[in-house]
Amino acid sequence: MSLPDFSTQGELFSTAGLSASLFAATDRYRLFAKLVYPHLVRARAKLEKCYCADNGRVALEPVLLLGVNILQDLDGMPDRQAVEMLRYHAGWNFALNRQLGDAVFHPTSLVNFRRRLLQHEQGALGFATILDALVEAGLVSRQSRQRLDATQMFARVARMNRLDCVRESLRLALQELAAVVEGGARPPFWVRLWERYVESQADYRAGAEALGRKLGEAGADAWELLAWVRGPERGAWAQGAQVQLLARVFGEQFDMVGGQPAPLAQEKEGVEIEGSPAPPGTAAAGAAGAVRESAAASEECPGSAAGAGDQPELGLPVPAQVAVAVVPKGKGQLDSDRVQNPHDAEATYAVKGQGAHKKEHVGFKVQVAETVSEGVLAPGEPTRNFLTGIVTHRAHESDEVGAAKMEQEQAAMGLAKPPVQYVDGAYVSAQKLAQAHAEGREILGPAQPAPRKEGRFSVEDFQVQVERREAVCPAGKSSLQCSRLEEEATGKVSYRFEFSTHCHECPRRDQCLGEGQRHRTVVVGEHHTVLQARRQEQQTEAFKTRMKQRNAIEGTQSELVRGHGLRRARSRGLAKARLQNYFIGAACNVKRWIRREAWKLRQAALALATRELSPDAAAEPATLVN
Repeated sequence: MSLPDFSTQGELFSTAGLSASLFAATDRYRLFAKLVYPHLVRARAKLEKCYCADNGRVALEPVLLLGVNILQDLDGMPDRQAVEMLRYHAGWNFALNRQLGDAVFHPTSLVNFRRRLLQHEQGALGFATILDALVEAGLVSRQSRQRLDATQMFARVARMNRLDCVRESLRLALQELAAVVEGGARPPFWVRLWERYVESQADYRAGAEALGRKLGEAGADAWELLAWVRGPERGAWAQGAQVQLLARVFGEQFDMVGGQPAPLAQEKEGVEIEGSPAPPGTAAAGAAGAVRESAAASEECPGSAAGAGDQPELGLPVPAQVAVAVVPKGKGQLDSDRVQNPHDAEATYAVKGQGAHKKEHVGFKVQVAETVSEGVLAPGEPTRNFLTGIVTHRAHESDEVGAAKMEQEQAAMGLAKPPVQYVDGAYVSAQKLAQAHAEGREILGPAQPAPRKEGRFSVEDFQVQVERREAVCPAGKSSLQCSRLEEEATGKVSYRFEFSTHCHECPRRDQCLGEGQRHRTVVVGEHHTVLQARRQEQQTEAFKTRMKQRNAIEGTQSELVRGHGLRRARSRGLAKARLQNYFIGAACNVKRWIRREAWKLRQAALALATRELSPDAAAEPATLVN
């Protein structure tokens, strides 16, 4: 698509000509046109990269579409209602430099515009444009105090149990293959799998034993289909999105275990479940799973596991003439980033809290960073704080991972690391505290307490000086030995302090040692000194007073959730959820900017009126309340 000619000049008898009578100086649409729209026009140079210079039909003006996306999150409008606002609402038209009666477009044009932004990696453009405008206006500094916290975001899919996830993945893969594989090229088992997974559903009323058998059966069928589709001259079919997803689900949910040599003419064995005897000739006795005889598989579908040798995509090498058991993984073997629903493979599962406070969801996690102004607001004064980052990532990832991604995003937008960052305990670790101290910054948040057994001293009760290789126990005894330990795989360094003979006659031995333990040993990380100092500092009233600055981020998250719909994704996929949240963040900043500017104008008008009414007005200079 090529771009249309663009002009910021309003025409005679346009909405702009009626601005004085229709829109007061503090009207939010007038302020949008004054403060925000000029910066959207500047972003046109970046939007041009999403379009062809002189090819295709003339596109809709991208500045208009960018403005509509921000306005609809500002006013809480879906796409169809946003287009209706362009048709009838004078404020929207004035804010976007349009005239009442100008032609509108179909709501799907907004969907296509957002898709175009994603295709050209411009999803953060709207948020970055408003952030740059706030920096230019002097409301946000490139390096400022910030507070950071995360909240959950629900995906547009429900969490499936393991059986439903595998069966649905099989159904989608079969439907994808049915569109490209002619009837004569389909394998002999096609009809059986089609009837089982496309035309039928699992009976949710069945018992646990029957459902376990069904899971093993689905794994065996998935292995059979994947082995066939990866055969000779079928490589293109294996590249389909749903077939690739099925391979991923299979790898996450099942293991393949080789067994004993199998007779060539033997057909596939029945499904076995945990506790049942294994079929003869297999090595999967007692495991929940299903058995496929590789010789029979190779006889039915050339290129399957029996004849293909090593298949790294499916997990384990499968020698020819060997029985293979497809065994469901145990609950402890499942990864937290596994597919929960094949209709949105990027939505992962997360749980927070325990008991009555337990919260679990399938979706994403959103990190929100906001500036911190420590000044006291005047009565009725809007907030001086603005969002400086909004990062959407997978739900199972930790807050430390989210904080690292926030640093990357803010660096890409030209912001420096904050000198002081207010966080909760999920972001605080010994390594992070030491890193911030080395950079001349401060991470202000409570450290997690050390594990403690009832009635016994924990690590927090020991005074440890890692730099001096010394530790003092609650009885006042210094350690007799210190060892440096380094994990070969990760390079993680820790120190082990031992008290040896000090513990033999110690009067506090019962409070320190467990049953059968001869002396106390304390193992800490290489940055334990800073962690220990934080645990002591967070008990002081001065620290608790400073931490009050973090509390306002909870209100900001509530504003984003209740006022702008951040809690639920409107589309499937992480990229679209990230784009949605960028526009929500931009709208929130615009709203705060407009409110603050309107407040300044009202304060100026009030100061002027007070000056005119004062008897000494002639002798006093006019001042504005800021």
